[in-house]
Amino acid sequence: MATTFDLDTAVLGAYLEKNIAGFKGPLTADKFAGGQSNPTYLIAAASGKYVLRRKPPGELLKSAHAVDREYRVMKALAQTNVPVPKMRVLCEDDSIIGSMFYVMDYIDGRILWDAALPEQSPAERGAIYDAMNQVLADLHNVDVDAIGLSDYGRPGNYFERQLSRWTSQYRASETATVPAMEAMIEWLNANLPPDDGLVCINHGDFRLDNMMFDNKEPKVLALLDWELSTLGHPYADLAYQCMQLRIPGDAAIPGLGSVDREALGIPSEQEYVRRYCERRGIEGIDHWVFYLAFAFFRLSAILQGVYKRALDGNASSEKAMAYGALAAPLAELGMALIEKGE
Repeated sequence: MATTFDLDTAVLGAYLEKNIAGFKGPLTADKFAGGQSNPTYLIAAASGKYVLRRKPPGELLKSAHAVDREYRVMKALAQTNVPVPKMRVLCEDDSIIGSMFYVMDYIDGRILWDAALPEQSPAERGAIYDAMNQVLADLHNVDVDAIGLSDYGRPGNYFERQLSRWTSQYRASETATVPAMEAMIEWLNANLPPDDGLVCINHGDFRLDNMMFDNKEPKVLALLDWELSTLGHPYADLAYQCMQLRIPGDAAIPGLGSVDREALGIPSEQEYVRRYCERRGIEGIDHWVFYLAFAFFRLSAILQGVYKRALDGNASSEKAMAYGALAAPLAELGMALIEKGE
């Protein structure tokens, strides 16, 4: 039975043969189980394997699902130390598969879905997290002017603008009043740090399962899922990753909040931040509670959008409802952090 996420492989194949050098059909297109926001497909053709990411069908929030931005940033980063797949083509013609999409090379590697890395040894876990830390530092050290991304977002006042943006998107997808979310929005607005002038490429969703690792080595082959990337502040990405590791292990998006990280060989938050600062040549980070609280707020707003799309029938995965249900608990965790002060 066809669904709104099925692709017309004949039409798609004809387009790709015209627009990707060396591409040869016929092809098959199988949707990956992940990718809650932008549906992602494995394209298997006579000429090899590729990956296609598209905007989802249906009515979408303004500025969401920007696959063209994903394509642009990865193409630009190909000339840096940041590992990304090779971009093949961006198609802005909705008539081909029903929405904008791009195609990139398929990378043979592994995605590590569980942040606790249960199949790895303590030494391997430490090495994997250190490799991830290196990629984040490399990304934030990129000279945006040198790779043509100086207009990839508005520099300065990042947290003020992001707070406004995600509050608006949260309001647009709000389905019930969440007291913790209201309290967090009020606190964040009242405690915005002064703009320190730091500008970098923000990935926007920097986490373990958005990376492709080598099948054997603790090496990152590609940083994926750039939909939320922009010119922003480096500590937003860093706090976002550290925030995830505070989420309980039994949540719909499991974290490390309930495990003994030292016993597992996974660095503590303090050690992870220290290594990042060392790699970037900075002394330390002020206003850390704000950055962490903002990360909880932002993810809660994102998941509320996933939940609303699920209710409207436009979500990309059957797990969307479970993810969306995490929005309120995340807001409560954020407020608990604020009240505790650490």
